[in-house]
Amino acid sequence: MAKTKHIGVYPGTFDPITRGHLDIIERGLKLFDLLIVAVAENLTKAPLFDVDERLGLIAHELKRYKNVRVESFDTLLIDYMNRKKAKTVLRGLRVISDFEYEFQMALINRKMEPNVETVFMMTSENYAPVTSRFIKEIARLGGDVGAFVTPNVAKRLNEKYGR
Repeated sequence: MAKTKHIGVYPGTFDPITRGHLDIIERGLKLFDLLIVAVAENLTKAPLFDVDERLGLIAHELKRYKNVRVESFDTLLIDYMNRKKAKTVLRGLRVISDFEYEFQMALINRKMEPNVETVFMMTSENYAPVTSRFIKEIARLGGDVGAFVTPNVAKRLNEKYGR
């Protein structure tokens, strides 16, 4: 009998992908046979990078890994999980306020689909204060974002802001 693949999904807007996101992905890869980084199209957040740009940035950063896939979705996360036959959502936590929001989302997801579990992973302490929102603001004002994102992402941010 073939072994069932343990598939995890790490959903997010990733606008842009940060070193904190990469930390969660790299550590999450140890937990799953396949980790799908699922980029939410989520136009309610008015992303700086369109979905194709975000997919490209993430794929560039993760190209060395064999057990990761980068995709987008524009449905309920639970519907996407069911389509992918995935049973585990991976979520990163930076600070206590993240937990409250993520806990509520996990409970709602469990109510809609009892077979899907959420695994919370604490980010490394180096990345606890890092948010995409802060990074975009620093880049917009001409600051150095190199400590928070990879060189490729920093370059793309600078291009977006005309630098």
